Amino acid sequence: MPKISRRLQGLQAKVEDKDYHPLEALALLKDTATAKFTEAAEAHIRLGIDPKYTDQQLRTTVALPKGTGQIVRVAVIARGEKVNEASNAGADIVGSEELIDEIQKGRMDFDKLIATPDVMPQVAKLGKLLGPRGLMPSPKGGTVTFDLAGAIAEFKAGKLEFRADRTGIVHVMFGKSTFSPEDLLVNLKALQETIDRNRPSGAKGRYWRTFYVSATMGPSIKIDVTALRDLKLSEAG
Repeated sequence: MPKISRRLQGLQAKVEDKDYHPLEALALLKDTATAKFTEAAEAHIRLGIDPKYTDQQLRTTVALPKGTGQIVRVAVIARGEKVNEASNAGADIVGSEELIDEIQKGRMDFDKLIATPDVMPQVAKLGKLLGPRGLMPSPKGGTVTFDLAGAIAEFKAGKLEFRADRTGIVHVMFGKSTFSPEDLLVNLKALQETIDRNRPSGAKGRYWRTFYVSATMGPSIKIDVTALRDLKLSEAG
């Protein structure tokens, strides 16, 4: 068993073994974010799905209304006039075949990679490099598109791509511990609604199993999923 630090033991003592009301849980998340850096607010959600079946997979995007609190560096691979369009729309890195070559040689100084559909046959050869890092462009993730200006703006404003891992658990960063509990709640509500809206067709029985939030270095706090799903956004701020 890994040794639990005295700091984490002290923080765990603040968390009761119960389902917390969402706003109470998020206030506690902030209270237990005591690391020397700004911690992320993370959600860890176990769903009643088995992603080894194609009709039980979850991969989608969520637009966080209050943003992620992060600066997102966007790279775009395109051709011709689309290269200038991406540059003018605020992409940090733009290129065509030469950018594909640079990525093959190890260039990875970006957080999101967007590609136009016409270059995807060339981008496909980067799959082994980009796939494990979650950077491979995909139509489902909104990163294969001709609407470069729209995609760049959305990802810079707080749009995140996420998927359920092979055990049916979703891990998503939904803000920073410096956000107010109310702003974190608005983002968390958007995440919950997105997961409900994209329920896989093959998901049978109870969809929501467990829902925990935590700061990066903090203890897990269990959320009352029913209370979150019943919450109206006017209440969430």
